[in-house]
Amino acid sequence: MMDRAASGRLSAAMIFRCLCALSLAVASAHAAAIRASNDPVKDERPITAKDREHWAWKPLMKVEATNLDAVVAKKTPIEKEANAATLIRRVTFDLTGLPPSASDLSDMSDWSDKKYEAFVDRLLASPRYGEHWAQWWLDLARFAESDGFEFDAVRERAWQYRDWVIDSLNADMPLDEFVRQQLAGDLTGAETATGFLMAGPDMPDVNNQIERRHIFLNDMTATVGSVCLGLTFGCAQCHDHPYDPISQADFYRLRAFFDATVMPKERKQVGPVARVVTEGVPASVVFVRGESKRPGPAVQPAFPRIGLTTPQSERPDRVALAQWITSRDNVLFARTMANRLWQQHFGKPLAGNPGDLGHQGEAPTHPELLDWLATELPRQNWSLKKLHKLIVMSRTYRQAAPQQKRLTGEMLRDALIAIGSGLNTQTSGPSVRLPLPKEISDTLLKKQADITPDTAQHRRRSIYTFARRNQRNPLFELFDRPDAQASCSRRNESTTAPQALTMLNSDFVHETAASLAKRLTKAHGSETEKIIQEATQVCLSRNTSPTEIEAGKAFLEKQITFAGSFEEAVKDYCLAVLNSNAFVFVD
Repeated sequence: MMDRAASGRLSAAMIFRCLCALSLAVASAHAAAIRASNDPVKDERPITAKDREHWAWKPLMKVEATNLDAVVAKKTPIEKEANAATLIRRVTFDLTGLPPSASDLSDMSDWSDKKYEAFVDRLLASPRYGEHWAQWWLDLARFAESDGFEFDAVRERAWQYRDWVIDSLNADMPLDEFVRQQLAGDLTGAETATGFLMAGPDMPDVNNQIERRHIFLNDMTATVGSVCLGLTFGCAQCHDHPYDPISQADFYRLRAFFDATVMPKERKQVGPVARVVTEGVPASVVFVRGESKRPGPAVQPAFPRIGLTTPQSERPDRVALAQWITSRDNVLFARTMANRLWQQHFGKPLAGNPGDLGHQGEAPTHPELLDWLATELPRQNWSLKKLHKLIVMSRTYRQAAPQQKRLTGEMLRDALIAIGSGLNTQTSGPSVRLPLPKEISDTLLKKQADITPDTAQHRRRSIYTFARRNQRNPLFELFDRPDAQASCSRRNESTTAPQALTMLNSDFVHETAASLAKRLTKAHGSETEKIIQEATQVCLSRNTSPTEIEAGKAFLEKQITFAGSFEEAVKDYCLAVLNSNAFVFVD
């Protein structure tokens, strides 16, 4: 027994010594890695054939199919078509972000493919189209009209970039040109477009301007990598990417395209306005461990090696980068954009993480469909409107049971205004500053709680409201608007008690219900059935079922006692309809 116990103790001691030795070996290897990282260019691992086996950077598949439905049907059966009311509401919100009007719903009984196509064309031609789809792009661009950080200073002309995005989308600027101008427009005569590069958070008043420039340019580089290539480039600013074949040198070679951009002391202009090289310091270097105080070996601007399908430009400036990113040979750009468009229409992307098509992202559920769309986009001359139409005209989109989508905070606000007091459809110009609850305005610095004095401006679309980085509109924040600190490729969709409480109790929603009730009682007097039918049409874009009519009548009859008047009871009924899932969600 003594011998076996001693033997056991010796075995434990040996294990302990082995673990210590292993820890020392790991620490030694880690130290060696840190020493090696002092020259990330010299120690850069080459791209191998195995690296290129990942689905995202393989050539696009040649899919034999004449249309979208033929590709989908290979894997998923297509169900019967939705009824006219459901389809009208779905496509109107999808293309314009607004509910259909009464005239849109007036001829539902005489619905046909030809009439539906004409309806789609009208929506795409509407100025409301660009206003809605611009928010999708502004999320990606991390757009806001203030700097963020402690002082959150206002960028007085940032709205000009927002208007450029809206106007470009309404004009159906080809997507490749749309992106090229945002990457290099200041070099080709479209300076406002490069507000995309300058849209991120910034600290103009910080004492260490070298550190400020370093952080801002790293953000710019990471954003371009994520938005245009669908890869998490920012992971490589401090070390080689742990999962994807993107080295630290790759990151700083991409950043080198932007290194000559002037960082203005005051953020009054919209985009970059000049080029500069800092005296005595190489124009572009790798920063060891990503630290601004540790400049390492010099690098030249170069395209990421994993995506290199065209020769390096002899003139490596942002124009060359923009042309390479948007070239027909760049499968990452085409797949990324096709995936994002599908997500906006169906509520879910084909590849689960639209900002990361690398190894840590999700493989596409329908790879043939993704590649077919990525091929179709340049075949349609990069026209977003043509691809929208191709999608919404398909049997796949028109099915009775697609992915259900909840209205965003902006869509919710715009729909409530349209239903209540009526939207002010004025376009472009400086942003509108809306009133804020006192508990919020009291926490803001001087002038940050200023309100646009013309109250008619308060009814403009949400895209034209002032976007402060450190203080989102309470309704937008409740319904998951991103904070604009970084590019957002897919909004969260939370379900919280404050959302329901706001919809039920806020002055804004009550005012909407009151405006609608006043209009309904003026038009129909005390004819409850007509009031219920029109409330359903206005709020839910469909006819009322017999069950809903009976329930509505019973509610109004009982509610008059509590409300004190018929109009107040109708207001309460309208409030109930606005709080229904049928209003907040689109089928």
